Amino acid sequence: MNILMLSSTFPYPPTQGGTQVRTFNLLKYLSQRHAITLVTQREAHVTDTEIAELQHWVDRLVIFERPPDLGSQKGMLQKLQRLNLFLQDGVPPNVLNRYSPEMQNWIDNFVEAGKCDVITCEHSVNEIYVRPHFQKQVRTLVNVHSSIYCTCRNQLETGTSTNPVRDKVNLPLLRRYEQNYCSKFSAIAVTTQEDKIQLQQFNPHKEITVIPNGVDLESFPYRSNDPGGHRLIFIGAMDNLANIDAVCFFCNEVLPKIQARYSDATFEIVGSRPAPEVLALQAKPGVIVTGKVPSIAEYLHKATVCVVPMRTGFGIKNKTLEAMAAGVPIVASDRGLEGLAVDGANVLLTALRANHPPEYVNAISHLFTNAQLREELSRNGRQLVEAEFTWDIAGRRYEQLCLEN
Repeated sequence: MNILMLSSTFPYPPTQGGTQVRTFNLLKYLSQRHAITLVTQREAHVTDTEIAELQHWVDRLVIFERPPDLGSQKGMLQKLQRLNLFLQDGVPPNVLNRYSPEMQNWIDNFVEAGKCDVITCEHSVNEIYVRPHFQKQVRTLVNVHSSIYCTCRNQLETGTSTNPVRDKVNLPLLRRYEQNYCSKFSAIAVTTQEDKIQLQQFNPHKEITVIPNGVDLESFPYRSNDPGGHRLIFIGAMDNLANIDAVCFFCNEVLPKIQARYSDATFEIVGSRPAPEVLALQAKPGVIVTGKVPSIAEYLHKATVCVVPMRTGFGIKNKTLEAMAAGVPIVASDRGLEGLAVDGANVLLTALRANHPPEYVNAISHLFTNAQLREELSRNGRQLVEAEFTWDIAGRRYEQLCLEN
């Protein structure tokens, strides 16, 4: 089967963020039995070495330069122009930011020449390159990493929006956009049941399949021992707005209360491209910002507890799965545990749930003082990942979805 994969995000190395991790690992699985043509964009930080390494995993790699960021134009006139385009065309600015006419022309010619059997859009922002008539010629699939409508609504509901006025205006537009673009595809993949329910409301007759994220178990081996102590960790790409909000919330609202009980408690923020707001957190006692590290697993193995204090952002969280695979006990919010059965009736206790500062303090304190509970969560977390959340499992489901008629 000839598969045309579209990803405006350069999906390598698969440690940069959730989009790269999911895209690369599904690509890697499909490439074992199918011919992959990957069309992507190069950003300034992408190196020639990374391009050469990605080339090994595909039959053909086609790269276009990333278009200039329209969002860098900060004036009121430019903002009004972007809103007007959204109102008229129904396409959000973050999607238009990635649109390349040259890339579109290449894709059009490739499809019209009959060179592919399936088109996959890796992340919904790539839907813009799929013409409505394509699905009459080939199977078209959109891999929705998370619903942007749900994310915007959640940010407004939780008070985590960086621009509430803008987002209140955008919300009905995002609903219309998500409903419209889904109609172009033969099939839709989502990462959680929650996203499936939302998109099914928009498209009740569409084929929507839940394919969760996975973990590379070789990259995240199970820890050899429990280090004890009072070391907290958060992992993730630190230029991501949801991650920035999570660590700022934790440092400001939770960590001081933890340190009032455990004066030696530390909080390591591990991940690439830390934003200025994240770097500024180093001024707080016990906070360490590492930036990009060679092995996230090594840092996880040294931690007592991994916290995932997400207040926004839909979809299953790679960071949660990776910490579970590494055997680190987890305290996380509902958003951080989305798509995972970790507690409740007839479910092995696999993580502790917290959404408010007192809940975080109690859960973390409980783990700090209870080695048996740490061991229980560690063991159950690894077992859950091995049974349900590997990239081989996700890849098989994705391959099946590509093959269906």
